[in-house]
Amino acid sequence: MRAIQIKREETDLIVQWDDGHVSRYPLAYLRQECPCAACKGEVIFGTVYAPAKLPMFTPGMNELTALSPTGGYGVQATWKDGHNTGIYSWDYLRMICPCEECTRSRDLQVTAK
Repeated sequence: MRAIQIKREETDLIVQWDDGHVSRYPLAYLRQECPCAACKGEVIFGTVYAPAKLPMFTPGMNELTALSPTGGYGVQATWKDGHNTGIYSWDYLRMICPCEECTRSRDLQVTAK
């Protein structure tokens, strides 16, 4: 069972995983890693279409107002600035875990290739 905990007084989303691992995502990082097509781009017929990267800050963009279950595979985030198209699958959340252990593991995988 996965447990998700949001502490409103902090700026982190905390996920407790089945295997005991705990991921702590700063909300600004989580927003930056939004997986939706508007934020990350999309692939159409093998061509990657990336959105323009404009230095943009909107009030409330890093404030999470809701986190809703999406099927059994993840959660949909709603941000204070109205953005709500990012669905974070459990696999994606685990893949982007910013903890030292996970970051080191990703770095080792890249180095090994």
